[in-house]
Amino acid sequence: MHTPSTYAIALLFFAAGTAHFVWPEPFVRIVPPYLPAPQTLVYGSGAAELLGAIGILVPGLREYAGWGLLLLLLAVFPANVHMALHPAEFGRIPAWALCLRLPLQFVLMGWIYWALGLGGSP
Repeated sequence: MHTPSTYAIALLFFAAGTAHFVWPEPFVRIVPPYLPAPQTLVYGSGAAELLGAIGILVPGLREYAGWGLLLLLLAVFPANVHMALHPAEFGRIPAWALCLRLPLQFVLMGWIYWALGLGGSP
């Protein structure tokens, strides 16, 4: 059964995934310099977000998509850390906001886990 949270998560990831293809440059900028092929990583993460958004709306795929989105959020966490450690490179965004993104990433993960019933609850 879909809940408002399920639809909100799907919309959030669909919008983010679409943005990776429409406006890739800002996402490429936040890829840590030690990672190879930033543009490929941006397109790959965008595709994963789109697939996750669609997958959580398909009952038979919801659990897989939810776990996939959680893994994706862990995989992109280094980009958030990079931003927080180098706020001068992202001058338009206040340093406090870059730091706030770190715990908010885990809040988002908790929301996905709860809303999609990944802990075994319906």
